[in-house]
Amino acid sequence: MGIALFFVFSFLFNSPREKELINENKSLKAQYGILNKRMDVVQDVLTDIQQRDNNLYRVLYQADPIDESVRTASYNSTSRYKDLANMSNSKLMIDMTSRLDVIAKQLYIQSNSFDEIVDLAKQNELRLQSIPAIQPILNKDLKRTASGFGMRLDPVYKILKFHEGMDFTAPIGTEIFATGNGTVIFTGWQQGYGNTIKIDHGFGYQTWYAHLNNIITKAGRKVTRGEVIGKVGNTGKSTGPHLHYEVRYRGKPVDPRNYYFMDLSPAEYDKMIQISSTSGQVFD
Repeated sequence: MGIALFFVFSFLFNSPREKELINENKSLKAQYGILNKRMDVVQDVLTDIQQRDNNLYRVLYQADPIDESVRTASYNSTSRYKDLANMSNSKLMIDMTSRLDVIAKQLYIQSNSFDEIVDLAKQNELRLQSIPAIQPILNKDLKRTASGFGMRLDPVYKILKFHEGMDFTAPIGTEIFATGNGTVIFTGWQQGYGNTIKIDHGFGYQTWYAHLNNIITKAGRKVTRGEVIGKVGNTGKSTGPHLHYEVRYRGKPVDPRNYYFMDLSPAEYDKMIQISSTSGQVFD
């Protein structure tokens, strides 16, 4: 009986069909290995595109980067692959299919991101017209640059305070220009700021112009870059005639010095940075 069973098992596991199945299994594993290496290459290329998208394209158009956890999220549902569980080499099939699903999802997210970048690029001309990109008063020689953005000694309270804008000295009545296209959203008196104009430029940008003597625009009006909107004064918490100018992005004050690229040459820009950094003269 034992000899008979030996011959039966010997026949089953050494039959041409069994050898064929073994060879097919080896071939399948080899193909799996090749496909896996190809997917490694695809993933490397996709990762490079994702990094450039986050760190270059989306930064260029000031779009928030896509979170890594969103890009690389996998499917949590095990039932998604239950039909593969009964197949021969089911583990290989499930691993391969789940990996393809992850890559396909990343491609879908990346495709949507590129669609968004294309839309932003189409809006770029409007964006360039709207971003505050010149100085708010005539200051080519930079002699009106007083104090810049950052910690400064408050001229009234004599304590260090954060200066949220940039001060330009000028005689009362000096013309003030809108620094980018936009809509006037506020004109009037504001505590500390005196007579003030606020412009919404879209794309997350606002500019504020404070301590004015005259306001010659009104809320709701569309303005263009270079248009005269008011005149320098000495109203509000101010110790001398000047314009206090702020650029705000997404509600937070940012350094106005970064937004004069249509107005100054590189040499003039460097000089302005030096003046505004070393000057301790604050007027509000």
